[in-house]
Amino acid sequence: MSYNPDLRISVDGRAVARAFADHIVQKLADKPEGPIFWALSGGSTPKLLFNLLAEEYVHRIDWSRLHFFWGDERCVPHDDPESNYGEVKRLLFDKVPVVQSQIHAVPTDLAPAAAAKKYAETMVRLLPMNSDGLPILDINMLGMGGDGHTASIFPSNMKELMDSKEICAVATHPESGQKRVTMTGPVLNASDEVSFLITGNGKTQRVAQILNREHGAQDFPVAHVNPTSGKLIWWLDKAAANEVGY
Repeated sequence: MSYNPDLRISVDGRAVARAFADHIVQKLADKPEGPIFWALSGGSTPKLLFNLLAEEYVHRIDWSRLHFFWGDERCVPHDDPESNYGEVKRLLFDKVPVVQSQIHAVPTDLAPAAAAKKYAETMVRLLPMNSDGLPILDINMLGMGGDGHTASIFPSNMKELMDSKEICAVATHPESGQKRVTMTGPVLNASDEVSFLITGNGKTQRVAQILNREHGAQDFPVAHVNPTSGKLIWWLDKAAANEVGY
């Protein structure tokens, strides 16, 4: 399958967040009825986004139509500072008119394997499914680590998780050993839209390696995220896009 992501380049991280916030507004306008299923991610740029949405977009978005999921989650309590859910709750959910039935957090009060199984069941129950039996998210918002990982699919577990037959799986952070629940590669690629939000000159070389399809790019999980029938959009600031050749 060809690899031809849509690049959206803004001046800095805050401008990337604003461009993506406007994109959410447009997505709701383009689909004027029914829910929008949106998978969130952690990271510095999403923090900018959540703050911006809470500060400036409260009255521009029909919050009742958004249903929130997470591409991955650390196996920590929801009130732990490392919880992706907890961060979004503090920065966004506590400040905008959403109700608990719209928020579909990973049940981290369960053991990791049980949490992954339960979350997969939740996705199957709530989301539309494709012909391969995979749930379809309207927007899967992802980041990229300096090692080229996305969600909790790392180079060390890429072979297992990019081709997994499971919807959600348990991942182990290669350095800390922390357990996480992550959506698998086939689920990421079943999304109607995958949007990578990547900023900063710390990611410049890796972004260029993957987007320019340079030698070694296939060693990184991000390079394997390419929706089967959906859109692939990379939202970058100028620093992250500095060495991209197109």
